[in-house]
Amino acid sequence: METVRQTRNEITEGVIWKQLLLFFFPILLGTFFQQLYNTIDSVIVGQFVGKEALASVGGSSAQIVSLVVGFFTGLSSGAAVTIAQFTGAKKEETANAGLHNAYAIAAAGGIALTFIGILAAPFMLRLMNTPAQIMDGSLIYLRIYFAGILFVLVYNMGSAILRAAGDSKSPLYILIICCVINIVLDTVFVLLFHMGVAGAAIATLIAQAVSAVLVTLKLMRSGGLLRLSLRKIRFHGTLLKMQLKLGLPTGFESILFAITNIAIQAAINTFGTDTTAAWSAYGKLDAIFWMVSTAFGISITTFVGQNYGAGKMDRVRRSTRVCLCMDLVVSFVLVAVLIGARTILFRLFTTDDAVVQIGADMLLFITPWYIVYVFIEILGGSLRGRGNVIVPVVITLLGVCVLRIIWLAGVLKISPTIHAIIFSYPVTWVITALAFIGYYLLKSRKQSS
Repeated sequence: METVRQTRNEITEGVIWKQLLLFFFPILLGTFFQQLYNTIDSVIVGQFVGKEALASVGGSSAQIVSLVVGFFTGLSSGAAVTIAQFTGAKKEETANAGLHNAYAIAAAGGIALTFIGILAAPFMLRLMNTPAQIMDGSLIYLRIYFAGILFVLVYNMGSAILRAAGDSKSPLYILIICCVINIVLDTVFVLLFHMGVAGAAIATLIAQAVSAVLVTLKLMRSGGLLRLSLRKIRFHGTLLKMQLKLGLPTGFESILFAITNIAIQAAINTFGTDTTAAWSAYGKLDAIFWMVSTAFGISITTFVGQNYGAGKMDRVRRSTRVCLCMDLVVSFVLVAVLIGARTILFRLFTTDDAVVQIGADMLLFITPWYIVYVFIEILGGSLRGRGNVIVPVVITLLGVCVLRIIWLAGVLKISPTIHAIIFSYPVTWVITALAFIGYYLLKSRKQSS
C-alpha cells in the first residue's frame, strides 16, 4: 500500500510565476557556485601560473569532464523526473525506493568512471589534438579530477533528488560552503605551495568530496517525503528500468553535445595556445548563460513532473509558457551585459592582450544567438517532465550533433577559420529550436483535443 500525505504542495497548487521564481533562484545561485569551482581554478592558474596552465585547466580536460559529468547529469534527470512524479502523486514508498535506486546508480557509476577515466585520460587528450606544451598539465588535472569523480556523481544525484522533491535551497547552501572551501584551498595550494595545475585539481576534489558528504547527510536527516538510509541503497529492478528509460536518452544527448564540443575544441586547438586559452576563458563566461538557462530547465522539468504526476495538465502548459517568458527576458539582459563588458571580463582570466582580443571577438560573435537556445532548453525540459524523452533526444541528435559535425567537416575543408568553426553553434541552435517549437505545439494540440 502506498502512503499518501495530504500536505499542501506549492508546486502543484501555488501561484505559478511566484513558485517558479522561488524555486529558480536557489537553483541559479547553486549553479553559479558550482560553476565557480572551475572558474576559480581558471582565474588563479591563469593569473599566477600562466596561459599554458589556463589552457590545461579549461581546454581539452574541461571538455572531457563536461562529457562525463554531462552524461551522468542527464542520467540523474531520469531519477529526478520519476521522483518528481511520485512526489506530485504523494506516493511515499515508491519515491523512497526511487531515491535508494538512484544512489546505487551514482555509486556504481562513480567507481567505474574512476578507473576508466584515469586509464583513458592520455588517449582522450591525444584524440583532441591537445597542444604538446599543455599535455602534461592537462593529464595531471584530468587524472586528479577522475580520482574524485564518485563525489561529483553523488552530489549531482543527491541535489537532483532534493530539487525533484521541491527543495532547491539545500543544494545551494551546500555549494556555497564548498565553493568557499575550494577558493581557500586554491589559494593555499597554488599561491602558497606553488603546486600549479595539480593544486587547483586537488582543491576542487576536496571541495567536491565535502559537497557529496553534505548532500548525503541532508537526505539521511530529511523529515519530508524522502529519507535516505545507507543500508537500503540498492537496485530496484522496476524502478531501475524506469529511471534508465528516462535518464539514458538525456544522458546520451549530453554525450552527443559534449562530443560535438570536443570536435570543436580539437579544431580550436590547431590554432595554437593563444586561441586555446581564449576559448578556455570564453567557456567560463559562456557558462554564465548556461547556468541561468539550466536553472530554468531544471525548474520547468520539476514543475511539469510534479503537476503531470498530479494530473494537472493545465498547470503543465501554463508553467511552461511562464518559464519560457522568464528565460527570454533574463537571456536578453545577459547577452547585453556580456557583450558590453567582454574585454573587462576576459582580463579577469589573463593579462595577455592577444588572448583577450581573440576571446572578446569570439564572445561578440556567438552570444547574440543565446536567445534562440532558450526554446530548446525550456520546451525540452517541459517534455522531459512529462516523461517524453525519446523525440527530444532525436531532435537534438539530428539538429545539433549530426548537423554540427557535418558543418565542421565541410568548413575545415572550405574555410578553416575560427569564425567559420564556431558559427556551427548558431546555425544548429536555430534549426533545433524550430524543430522543438513545432513538435511541442503538435504535442500540445493532441493532448488538449
